[in-house]
Amino acid sequence: MANHDQLSNSLQELPLHLIIEILNSDRLSATDLACLEQTCQIFGGSSSNGLFPPHKFQSLVDFAAFQLCSSHQIFSSLPSNASNELLNRCGGNWKRVLRFLQSIHQSSDMKVTTGRYHTILIKDSTVYCCGYNPFGALALGPGITLCGALTQINFPTSSTTVSHISSSYNHAAFLMQSGEVFTCGDNSSSCCGHGEVGESITRPKLVEALKGIPCKQVATGLSFTMFLTEKGHVYTCGINTYGQLGHGDTQAESMPKLVQLLKDMGCVVVQIACGASFSLAVTDDGKVYSFGTGSNFCLGHGQQRNELLPLEIEAFKGVHVVGVAAAEEHVVGLDSSGFVYTWGNGYCGALGHGDESDKMIPELVQSLKGHLAVQVCARKRKTLVLMDDGSVFGFGWMGFGSLGFSGKGTSDKVMNSQVIENLRGHHVCQISTGMYHTVVVTNKGLVLGFGDNERVQLGLGSLKGCLKPTEMIVPE
Repeated sequence: MANHDQLSNSLQELPLHLIIEILNSDRLSATDLACLEQTCQIFGGSSSNGLFPPHKFQSLVDFAAFQLCSSHQIFSSLPSNASNELLNRCGGNWKRVLRFLQSIHQSSDMKVTTGRYHTILIKDSTVYCCGYNPFGALALGPGITLCGALTQINFPTSSTTVSHISSSYNHAAFLMQSGEVFTCGDNSSSCCGHGEVGESITRPKLVEALKGIPCKQVATGLSFTMFLTEKGHVYTCGINTYGQLGHGDTQAESMPKLVQLLKDMGCVVVQIACGASFSLAVTDDGKVYSFGTGSNFCLGHGQQRNELLPLEIEAFKGVHVVGVAAAEEHVVGLDSSGFVYTWGNGYCGALGHGDESDKMIPELVQSLKGHLAVQVCARKRKTLVLMDDGSVFGFGWMGFGSLGFSGKGTSDKVMNSQVIENLRGHHVCQISTGMYHTVVVTNKGLVLGFGDNERVQLGLGSLKGCLKPTEMIVPE
């Protein structure tokens, strides 16, 4: 107790401008700020020296949270009506607004990706994989198509740390902290971007065509790839049967090619997503563009026509979208107030509206309006939604247990959103769901998997599936 008092007294002796500078260093999370407010009087009390308006901010921490929010990329791009709505949704609590913004950022920096029968994840700057993929997406070298336990993937010694990954289907893309991109896996449609069409690539290979064009995000569809550059431009390569590359034609591309229309319109893209045969791009001003196959209304334009060029989803007029997730036949969107929207094929309740009806344009999921969503995740006939408090909701097809509801059959339908009780004891910070299994990462660094394990995609060393979240042991 004496040490605590001494620390508190020492802090009070610091100039207030220095304390504010420390609080705004962007190293503290919203949880850190809340702890400071509760444990140290100087952070929790109101100001009497005029440093900030006492009628507007209840404490130094409250003021610091406001400043951190104001400088955050998402919040600073919001129109005033959207930022006010978010603050109201958070009960006027700037710390909760900050938690919301930081949670979105954390969940979007993908550290785990799940394919049909495989998992790839990043833990402590090392990349691991498990499961089955006959096309080389495991990145372990020729002849290795099955891996029963999480195994390290090796990269060229000259490469930097992997920061982002995507491997939804039969190939994988790895983004390095340097902005370089490596790919591997099925290259029969030139989706790996190396200027060649041919055999599978079984080890990570640098995409030479993007040298000097640093990227910040990658996304993999079925035989095509999207690359998002640090400047907010989009490049695509691979199969292009439905116009999913966004170049105005159906010609395949063996190397990444700039989606010129998005650049010409002045779009600064902040997030990309791939369905099986369609693409989505979210811009910094909250617009969503879609292109590719229009089947199942996945493009969100109210009809099923293919789009060879990016086309803005008009239904989002007046809504600031911050993220999207694409499944094979449906799409999920997230806006700046934490509301969730779905559209596309409603089979098995995948859209969360209580029925199996298709939605031709984005529609708000009413049952989730009372929650602040920070990540949306979709795959075959199912949807998972992560909330700012670390809880997870799911709806759609149980998919051999990949929705995480242990009290239901492995092929049951969950028509309305429900919280996954099996994850109640964990604060989840990221989700990825594959065809038949799901993997989540908690704020304590635990990696939990559940669902089908027929091809050892949960890395448990056996073929037994898990209806309840089970820890996936990452090698030390």
